[in-house]
Amino acid sequence: MAMDVIDYEIRGAEMQFVEVELDPGEAAIGEAGSMMFMDTGIGMDTVLGDGSAQTGGFFGKLMGAGKRVVTGESLFTTVYSNQAPTKQRVAFAAPYPGKILPMDLRQLGGLLICQKDSFLCAARGVSLGIALQQRLSAGFFGGEGFIMQKLEGDGMAFVHAGGTVLRRELAAGQSLLVDTGCVVAYTGQVGFEIQYVGKIKTALFGGEGLFFAKLTGPGTVWLQSLPFSRLASRVFAAAPQRGGSSEEGSLLGRVFGGDND
Repeated sequence: MAMDVIDYEIRGAEMQFVEVELDPGEAAIGEAGSMMFMDTGIGMDTVLGDGSAQTGGFFGKLMGAGKRVVTGESLFTTVYSNQAPTKQRVAFAAPYPGKILPMDLRQLGGLLICQKDSFLCAARGVSLGIALQQRLSAGFFGGEGFIMQKLEGDGMAFVHAGGTVLRRELAAGQSLLVDTGCVVAYTGQVGFEIQYVGKIKTALFGGEGLFFAKLTGPGTVWLQSLPFSRLASRVFAAAPQRGGSSEEGSLLGRVFGGDND
């Protein structure tokens, strides 16, 4: 399928959204629940998989949907098509604080590997697949880095990263050790493997986990300072368990009228 060439604008600071402008007949695909707003001339169609195999029959659609299930995503994506005779806009919002990264797959060699929950939206024709790490160690211990999404094509795709984003260019043979959750995306030539931290004491008491992701160039990697899993664990740890302490409960009760003595 030919790629649609879309215009876009990323708005906001901490909580960003990307506004995509579609010419008549153009379309974009979006992750379920990511749409923020759209003009009235935009038509929505929920499809199996990523919408790139619509000419391949039901089996092709089912295969595309199956790839998404393996990565933990929904069976379906939504296609937003401009059905009006004039330009129309549709916007997709980031799910939590961070940055939206525009990825021109044509300039990245037609292939990008990214975290399974980072994909936000793309031009129609971009194919969403899976990238299973080949080493068994990555499968058993890789955490977020084991099953990743593979974006293929020559159109625009947009991925979301948490916190602050660092882009690093790796020369041939140059390696970087990264927490597995901090890897957002990397280009197709970058090597990925899981490496043990090396010392039992560090692994048990260092607070950084047992394993790192080792990324080896040549290629480009994008890193995030705040993986969603880390944010969620901190929020959960700080949240009162079973309604909080007795002091907190009694205070809240007095504030909201639960303790009238």
